[in-house]
Amino acid sequence: MTFTHSRMVYLSDTDAAGVVYFATGLQMCHEAYEASLDSVGISLQQFLAEGKIAIPIVHAAIDFLRPLHCGDKLQINLITTRLKDSEFAIAYQIVSVSEPNKVLVKANTRHVCIDPQARTRIELPDAIAQWLDKI
Repeated sequence: MTFTHSRMVYLSDTDAAGVVYFATGLQMCHEAYEASLDSVGISLQQFLAEGKIAIPIVHAAIDFLRPLHCGDKLQINLITTRLKDSEFAIAYQIVSVSEPNKVLVKANTRHVCIDPQARTRIELPDAIAQWLDKI
């Protein structure tokens, strides 16, 4: 199953050349990730306040196939894959709302669940495992 997040490119998302900077492209993908968690009832505020686990991104890659400009209306599609009991990956595709079959950006992130105190891998919590199954 795919989760889709809609977003417009704002002037503040662009660099001096008038296009989206690579780090901003990853930020847009992360927004879609956060929205997908919220869509299944996972509160990041509560999750972070508990402080029992952390799920850092350990790898990120992004490829711009076409530039993104101020005013572009986008859909960010994401697909999750469980890699291990403590690890998952997300594949993103950013497409134009007006041309949904034209992929503008592809990105990937890999996440590892850890105990933030010991800095060791731990199993993904049930809520995240259920999110992986739904998305």
